[in-house]
Amino acid sequence: RSHSNWQWHLDEVFVKINGETHYLWRAVDHEGEVLESYVTKRRDRKAALKFLRKSMKRYGRPEIIVTDKLRSYGAAMKVIGNAERQETGRWLNNRAENSHLPFRRRERAMLRFRQMRCLQKFAAVHSSVHNHFNQECHLYSRDNFKLNRSAALSERRQLCSG
Repeated sequence: RSHSNWQWHLDEVFVKINGETHYLWRAVDHEGEVLESYVTKRRDRKAALKFLRKSMKRYGRPEIIVTDKLRSYGAAMKVIGNAERQETGRWLNNRAENSHLPFRRRERAMLRFRQMRCLQKFAAVHSSVHNHFNQECHLYSRDNFKLNRSAALSERRQLCSG
């Protein structure tokens, strides 16, 4: 799918790996698709800058970036030159916050993570599977939704079998 660069929502989540706190940074577009996920040990300007550069290199610059009020985002935006495109505010970043819920559910089922690499792989696979099946069914007619869903299921079966 082609990704829109209209609006991104950025957020980070605390994740424990072997009792040590790490941070999972995520970029979600305005439709709820997870664009990028990245794991770091710190939650500072350097980590935010690396995450932003990685995301923008892959998807281009968005028109609006919605974040929470973490100061690392503002500092990283100044370095990149995107400070005027950043929006912060109460409840503005709910799209990113809600994208963490299925991730947390799966994390609980897996009984936590043992390695940083394992978490990074899991986050990448989880977001691609979620994006694949998040078809925005309220925007399509029922027939088109069924066609898209059956195509996604058949593609998943091919990937899992081979």
